[in-house]
Amino acid sequence: MRECFEIGFKPPRSMCGMKMSARIRTMISRSKPLVMPGVYDALGARLARVAGFDAVFQTGYGTSASALGMPDYGFIGAAETVSNAARVCAATRGPVIVDGDTGYGNALSVWKLVRDLEAAGAAGMFLEDQVWPKRCGHMSGKETTGYEEYAQKLGAALDARSSRDFVIVARTDARATSGIEEAIERGRANRKLGADVVFVEAPKDIAEMRRIGRAISGPLVANMIEGGRTPIVPAAKLYSMGFNIVLYPLSALFASAYATLGALRELKKTGTTRRASRTMVSFDEFNGLVELDRYEDLERKYAR
Repeated sequence: MRECFEIGFKPPRSMCGMKMSARIRTMISRSKPLVMPGVYDALGARLARVAGFDAVFQTGYGTSASALGMPDYGFIGAAETVSNAARVCAATRGPVIVDGDTGYGNALSVWKLVRDLEAAGAAGMFLEDQVWPKRCGHMSGKETTGYEEYAQKLGAALDARSSRDFVIVARTDARATSGIEEAIERGRANRKLGADVVFVEAPKDIAEMRRIGRAISGPLVANMIEGGRTPIVPAAKLYSMGFNIVLYPLSALFASAYATLGALRELKKTGTTRRASRTMVSFDEFNGLVELDRYEDLERKYAR
């Protein structure tokens, strides 16, 4: 049977997506941290694969920035998230967990989102408890919903899965709105309701991170945003504190923006990219990254 990533083959959820969900569960349970870079398009997913990452995270901020040129401020919806997930999942041979924000509505909206992401080939999703329109977890001005409302959404997400291997990550932003104790209590409650992984967003220091690791049983997420509210800690140390998944959701976005802006400024200033080319891949290297030779072989096959 052909693999899920072969050209022109659109597998049903029962083959490709379920396979990836089972794989991500195995990765989470390993005796080492699962480091996941954030990607926001199909090219980024391919680059992460070339770099050797086993799994990737589809970042909501990156999706908003790349699709709309706008911040993570509640501007994207379910349609953008799901369509982007389909492209990202098709571009990588590894599992993809998708940032589903707040679910874009009520519990029924969450139910549909889970079904749509499964159909797109995703291995799991994040679901957070912010009031919509939400904002990036490391921005100020966040608000969280009452817990009963979030519990309904989480229950819908768990019920909607066609495969129990599809990973539901329950995220709370209560640290910013109500303090670390409330955040930990919500994390515990989410785990009790059946969340596969718990994510307490934006602890302010290592002491709080250690508290989270001691207080909540089961797999945990650490979110490493350069310049964000949480200190950057090596993956091995985070794992020793109880964090199984280590996200770097915006690293590729920040690096791409820096390199692109530098090249464009050089072009504007000098009329050429000769000096900026030192920070670019070559034409041949890029063709290798997007597997041009594979499509040339296919073209020759059908030209016979």
